[in-house]
Amino acid sequence: MNPATLLIVDDEKSTRDGLRMALEDHFDCYVASGIKEAMAVLKSEPIDLLLTDLRLSGESGMDLLDQALTLPHPPVSVMMTAYGSVDTAVEAMRRGAWNFVTKPLNLDEVELLLKRALNTRSLEKDKARLEQENQDLRIKSGASKHGLERLIGKSTAMEKVSELVTQVAPTRATVLIEGESGTGKELVAHAIHHLSGRPADKLLVVNCAALSPQLLESELFGHEKGAFTGATQKRIGRFEQANGGTLFLDEIGEIDQATQVKLLRVLSERTIERVGSNQSIKVDVRVITATNKNLKEQVSKGKFREDLFFRLNVVSIPVPPLRARKEDIVLLTQAFLREFSTENSKELKPLTDDALELLRAYSWPGNVRELRTTIEHGVVMCNETHIDVRHLPRFLTSDEHNTSSEAATNESYHEKGEKSLASDDEFNLHVLEQRTIERALNYTDNNRTDAARLLGISRRTLQRKLKQTS
Repeated sequence: MNPATLLIVDDEKSTRDGLRMALEDHFDCYVASGIKEAMAVLKSEPIDLLLTDLRLSGESGMDLLDQALTLPHPPVSVMMTAYGSVDTAVEAMRRGAWNFVTKPLNLDEVELLLKRALNTRSLEKDKARLEQENQDLRIKSGASKHGLERLIGKSTAMEKVSELVTQVAPTRATVLIEGESGTGKELVAHAIHHLSGRPADKLLVVNCAALSPQLLESELFGHEKGAFTGATQKRIGRFEQANGGTLFLDEIGEIDQATQVKLLRVLSERTIERVGSNQSIKVDVRVITATNKNLKEQVSKGKFREDLFFRLNVVSIPVPPLRARKEDIVLLTQAFLREFSTENSKELKPLTDDALELLRAYSWPGNVRELRTTIEHGVVMCNETHIDVRHLPRFLTSDEHNTSSEAATNESYHEKGEKSLASDDEFNLHVLEQRTIERALNYTDNNRTDAARLLGISRRTLQRKLKQTS
């Protein structure tokens, strides 16, 4: 990778040459003595960083900042002066400077400051690229604000997900979304619905693991008054409510056999019957389901009906784990930084190089959901100009993260080629699930409600998984 370009502007030759000699091991350095010479360089070379003196032989470095900002790709600017004051610093930053340093210069501090400024430029470029890619996707597919632009990522794996979503969305096909917890399966469901042409407000979501079998049956199909104890009035189920739209059934692998039979009938005949009634009601509902389980294995064990599996699996969309698309971490981080800075009324602050490297090195067993929570923690805890390692959750710097999914990272998502996501899920469920639950419980001081929320599952599901592993 080529070094970043730096333009040093100072009217004193000794200062220019001294800075160039001190910094040329880290940057590709250019020098200029005044505004005219500096602008000639800026217009002819792709300069990343501008380090300029405030006073330039009768000219002002402020004027250079103004002119630099008119360029199509202005550099990140740092002002230096021997006449430092709070008012001067504020004015320099108001005019577009990223930061301010006073003479006599500490060369180590200047180098560190420039590297931090470069990190800001990198994040800004990633942000611009992300916004352009999302704009291109919106133009290409006609996506709404809930469409493909929420599937953040430039990796090959995520591009394939977007291609599948675009291909299947306009059809009536039932879709099965597969992937580990926290990978963003619900976002994929939203994208499919909002690209389908069905009414935007006609997407209903049901978490199948959060309800008992009786309650789930009533939630999906509705019930008549007196159908069972506590049924004091008629209830319209989600299938009827979603008529003309889409019903997203999350954690479909958790439903019991009786509900599986009823769901199979809906998919086969496009009719439902409320609990306590024998009257058939026609419905026009697009069904999308999601699971973090290996449904083929569930079928072989007799826990999931094979005929229902075939009905649900008309089109399968595998959502990759975050460890298999680490090139997307910077884009995701930038998106979460904007989200939580706005939500918490805080200034948008970039991450330091060390913090970014830590995020890239971590294995992310909780996937995008875990990254999102991590960035929220950093935004809330940081009261400085940059979010550093010390502002991030403690578990990132513990020894545990270095080995938490060593086995899972030995064979990358891309290296698996034609191997099915099902085998990947099987491996992760058996090897990583218990460790992930333990980390969530440690992180929340053994608060099961908070741990379940962090993992994106219901407290009931967490309790059941704990019993299975005890």
